[in-house]
Amino acid sequence: MNRPIEEEKEDSSHPYRRPKDAATLVLVDRSGTIPKVLVGRRHDKVVFQPGKFVFPGGRVDASDNRIPIAADIPKDLEKKLIGGSPTISPGRARALAIAAIREACEETGLCLGRKTTNGTASRLAGEWTPFADAGLLPDPSGLFLIARAITPPGRVRRFDTRFFTADASSIAHRIEGVVHADAELVELVWLELDSPSLDGLHSMTKNVLRDLAQRLTLGPLSHAADVPFYHFQGGGWQRDVI
Repeated sequence: MNRPIEEEKEDSSHPYRRPKDAATLVLVDRSGTIPKVLVGRRHDKVVFQPGKFVFPGGRVDASDNRIPIAADIPKDLEKKLIGGSPTISPGRARALAIAAIREACEETGLCLGRKTTNGTASRLAGEWTPFADAGLLPDPSGLFLIARAITPPGRVRRFDTRFFTADASSIAHRIEGVVHADAELVELVWLELDSPSLDGLHSMTKNVLRDLAQRLTLGPLSHAADVPFYHFQGGGWQRDVI
């Protein structure tokens, strides 16, 4: 039997907006008895979820499908990403995985990549400059999809979000000074999955985190595992699997 889906009340009176593709990355440290996840506390003056703990993430950029990468996304991950409705192309699936890595680096200073000696990294620019400076190419080969969720119609912001996870050992480079008192994220904290501090997360994020916790109890992550797909249908939340 599926458990109830938590939903917090939000204003649903806005005109229809097509959801934007977005990606979120949940970094997990499994070195201890209880797995820990990395969360960042948002600045008190930001518009969305001020002062709340969040996972790094954001919208897909047009450049995310064009930059060089260290390795292709696994075929089994690509298959999961194009599942559900509406479907997407393999190129868009690649862009979603890369967006998760880019957003994590931008917001936390933690970069998932691989060293390159052929000079390819020097072609990276803009948001990818930290990778170029470190001689890294983004590496999506260690990502796993743990959920997909589409914001219901009528909301002022709508996203078709893919939630990824990766092990903390995938962090190849750290940029100092990204998180500070005047930044979007004012602190980073590794919290155990059962920490009361995670109770303040957005309701859908808590659903996803419970899904992740359940998967982690089963052992190493696998692309073959069912991925929950949360979407609004017939006036209520629907939880399918991909």
